[in-house]
Parts: sequence; structure tokens; C-alpha cells
Amino acid sequence: MKKTKFGLLVFILFIQFILKLNAQQPVHGFLPMGSTDIRGAYGNKIDICIENRIKLQDISELITPFTQRTECQYWQTEFWGKWMASAVAAYRYKPDETLKQKINQAVKQLLATQTADGYIGNYCDTCHLRGWDVWGRKYTMLGLLLWYQVTADAALLNSASRLADHLLTETGPGKCDLVKTGNFRGMPSSTILEPMIMLYKATKNEAYLRFCNYIIDQWEKCPDGPKLISKALSNVPVSGRFSVTEKEWWTWANGQKAYEMMNCYKGLLDLYQINPKPEYLEAVLKTANDIINTEINIAGSGASYECWYHGKDQQTRPATNTMETCVTTTWMKLCNSLLQVTGNSKYADQIEKTFYNALLASMKFDGSIIAKYSPLEGFRQAGEGQCGMHINCCNANGPRGFALIPDFAYMQSENTVFVKYYGKSSSKTELAGKNKVSIQQQTDYPETDKIVLIVNPEKETDFAVALRIPEWSQQNSLRINGQEITEIQTGTYKTIQRKWKKGDRIEMTLDLRGRLVKQDEYRAIVRGPVVLARDTRFGDGFIDETSIVQNENGFVELVPAANKPENVWLAFTAPLVLGSDLESDFKNPRQIHFCDFASAGNTWDLNTRYRVWLRETLNVMKSDYKGY
Repeated sequence: MKKTKFGLLVFILFIQFILKLNAQQPVHGFLPMGSTDIRGAYGNKIDICIENRIKLQDISELITPFTQRTECQYWQTEFWGKWMASAVAAYRYKPDETLKQKINQAVKQLLATQTADGYIGNYCDTCHLRGWDVWGRKYTMLGLLLWYQVTADAALLNSASRLADHLLTETGPGKCDLVKTGNFRGMPSSTILEPMIMLYKATKNEAYLRFCNYIIDQWEKCPDGPKLISKALSNVPVSGRFSVTEKEWWTWANGQKAYEMMNCYKGLLDLYQINPKPEYLEAVLKTANDIINTEINIAGSGASYECWYHGKDQQTRPATNTMETCVTTTWMKLCNSLLQVTGNSKYADQIEKTFYNALLASMKFDGSIIAKYSPLEGFRQAGEGQCGMHINCCNANGPRGFALIPDFAYMQSENTVFVKYYGKSSSKTELAGKNKVSIQQQTDYPETDKIVLIVNPEKETDFAVALRIPEWSQQNSLRINGQEITEIQTGTYKTIQRKWKKGDRIEMTLDLRGRLVKQDEYRAIVRGPVVLARDTRFGDGFIDETSIVQNENGFVELVPAANKPENVWLAFTAPLVLGSDLESDFKNPRQIHFCDFASAGNTWDLNTRYRVWLRETLNVMKSDYKGY
């Protein structure tokens, strides 16, 4: 009997060893804490988000729901976890004693609410597992574990473990099915997969890994589960996973909820790195590609009423409650994880587009508010408070997108530095052979097309610098110390392997010509990664008027504007022929003002309107006019 038990133990240890050998390591890893500094106009946007949104949050209001425990329906407890996630990321970016004290105070107040059985939440005892209860616990665990990764404070790990252990007494094999809890086919509850994996990595407690595998089984084996793997592998679009009526939209039956679905796939990608089953990665890749191809609009976001709706093909038509900032931020997070796991630069292109447009457009000019929705036309406004509080989901979650950029900007493998973000910035890291390397970017990109990178290794040695060449940039130039580099391919990295020495200079030029984007009878202008929009502040006509945008082979001549309204970063004029009821002069079009989408309407005044998509005036002489 003893030999049998010993043999079983040896077998279990052997299996664990094999799993560790097979664990999928990230292709691109993050730099150490405090290694990156983003400066310039966009670095300033990150800074004001930290200073005026994250640091000024009233923590006591976030704690109150945990002390009351009277809820049976709403999601008050997510706000603490979302704020913690953004605050920890901001601290990792720029370690700051004031922010550290605020985070510690938030943790101290939260831990004081943990009950003897381990529960932390706002739901009364008779309502556990209903509504957004498990979702709230997810964000609580996430906040605790993210701060644990920074501080290694055992109290945080112990509290997160007790919270997880309590959940395992309520749901799991032989208990309440997880996907039957909460809303939207159990996807919000299933997102607890992400912190459970973090907890397993920190504790090596196999019970947590078994629960992660149980969640995946629930998706597929439970008759009414969300089928997140099988439907993805069968190429079912995210907008067509389950058919629901208007009455079912906000119920358990709806399986198209964008934000929570992407959170589940983020967790699946994390699990893949522990247990690299090919179908896990394939499901995430297929889903992400479907989102890119069918949902993400010109500004890098999507969804309406918080759900996928095949929105890319319908983006010229205004949709109600579109481009929720929670969707925007979560899309960036999913792409960042895919970037780590695959190294594919297309996910970096997606992050760049989303950051410069949808995310930046969501933040008020002073950084104090993050909008819930940022449509492609209309005006900017703050979202209402939720759950009887002075905060909403996007105000809490949006800063996570801003704080993600420093981790995204530069990544590394053993002997390669990957440059993914272009803008005034610097980074420092240590490569193979204990060689410390710093890189400084000197540029006003995307205002100008020239980028200079100064590479400074501590000692002259051989390593690689991989430069992202955006998919949209068709004309590029690259020189090192004045010597031209050729064979530059768009939509990938240009990897330069050489012996680098202090002061080596990389000079890049990217293609910032104005591109005319056509969809149906509408036109939009994009310059580099930046979407342009008309804005009533320029006072140069009726912005909803039809027009013909003069272009040469799809490129629009943009001229920097002489004057810009307050809080506008980029402004240009473009040649347009306006209206349909005048004798148009195609030889002398009017120079009409455009600004970057993020600046458009950024007075947060209802009298300031903007629009991206311009309806094209019909010209029946053109050969593509088909008649009726």
C-alpha cells in the first residue's frame, strides 16, 4: 500500500515536471518596473491621467459597499479592483511614495472587511453567486494579487487565497455551475480565471489550477455554456454566438457581451502559458482576428450597448452607446497579451490605433474624467454614476489603458529589444550577458514623420534592436549611423542584429501621408495611426454637409493648420468640395480644417460637435456610379 502511494506521488511529481517543461514562455517580455519613461504630448496625457484621475480617487467611497453587504444585483465592488489595477500599473510605471501610501491604505481598508470565512464582497449571504457577485470577487482578487507582485506582502496573498478558497466552497464540481451564475452566459463570472491563474502561479496550489480547468470545462461541457472555444474554432463570429431578443439583451441569455468575452479570452491565453494546448491559443487567435475583421472601427474600438454587432461594416451609421471605454481598454489588454505570446506586430498596430484614437478621445482634457462612450460623431460628455455611486465602470477602468502604454512601448527577449511605441521616450533594460542597454527616442511623432533612436549599451556587444514597421506605413526609410538599411517590410519588425556601441544612431521615417478611407458612400481621413475629424470650433462650415475630398490615388494633401483651438493637438487643412446645390469648383476646393479624433470635441461642451465619416456628394459622371 505504501509503495502504491509512493508510486502515485512520483507519477504526480513527474507530470507536474513535464507540465513545467511544456509551459509556454512569452515571446516578448515586459521590461522591469520603472524602466520606461513616456514623454511628449502623449506622455503628458498618461501623466495627467495618473495625477488627476487615479491619484484623486476617493477611496472611502469604493470601500463602503464592502462594509454594507446588502446587494443582490449590482456591481459596486468592481470599482475598487479596477482602480487598484490602474493604480498598481501607474506605480510600476513611476514608483511614487504618495501613490504607494494611497494603495496601501486602500488595501488596509479592504482587508478589514474580509469575513472569517474569507468572503470579500458586497452581496448579502442569501444572494451569493447572483448578479455581479463573482465578477466583483474577480476584481478584488486581481487588485490584491497585482499589488502582491510588486510588494511580495504575504498578507495580500493570504487574503486572496482565502477569498478563492471561499469561492471554491460555493461553486465547482458537484456544486453550483459557475456558468449558471451571474449574467451573460456566465462570462462575467468566468473571468475569475485570470486571477485564479495568478494565484496558482504564486502559491502552486493545485486546487486553483483544477478550478481553472473546471472553468474551461464549464464553457464547453455545460449545455448552456458560452462555448468560447468550440464556437471560435468553428469560426462563429463574435456577433453571432447566440441569438437574443431586445428583452433578453441584459440577461443571462446574451452571449455577445464584448468586454466580458475578451476578459475570458485573456484568461484563456494566460492558462495557455501554463498548459499550452494548441486549441486554447487557436481559439484566442481566431476570436481576435474576427474582432479585428468585423468589429474594430477606424478609431480602434467597437460594440454597441456593450455587445458585438458586426460593427465594422456599420461604423458609418451612428449607433447608440457605442465604443464603451471598458471595451476599448480590454481590447488593448487582450492585444498586449497576444503581443507577448505571439510577438505578432499586428497586435501592436492595433494598440497604437486604439490608444491614439479611441482611448485618448475618452479622457477629458484635464484628465479628470473618462467618458463611457466616445462615438465617431457627436459630442463628448461624462457618463452617469452607477450603482448609486459617484463613479462608473469606465471612469474606473479607462486609466488601465493609459497605464498599459509604458509596458507596451518596449519589450524584450533574451538578447533583443523590441521597439513598439514611437514617441518621445526612453527605456533601459538588461539583456543576455548582463549588458545594460538604454534607448532614447527623439521625435515629435506622430506630429512629424522622423524618429531618431539613440542606442546606449553599457558595453559594446552584439544584440538586436527590432523596430516595428506599421502595416499602414508604405513608404519608409531607415539609417544607422548614416548608412541606409534596406528590405523594410511593413506589418512586421525590422530586426537589426549587430555589435552596438554607445551613441549609435537609428534614423527612421514613417509614412504620414493623409490616407482616404472609403466605406459605402462615406469618406474619412487617416494620417499615420491618427484618425482625423471635423470640429465645429474651426468655424469653416456645416460639418454634416456632404463633400468630395480631393485626393490623388487615395492620398490627401494635408497642410498643417496655422491656428488651433485650445486643447487640440494635431490640426490640418484638406481640400474639399462642399455641398451639392452649388456650382462646385473642383479646381479650387476649399481648405477645410481637421483635427485628431482625440482632440475633436474636447471642450466637453455640448455646443462643440465633431464627426469622422463625411458623406460623399454623389457625382454621376464618375465611372463607379451605377445608376438605378
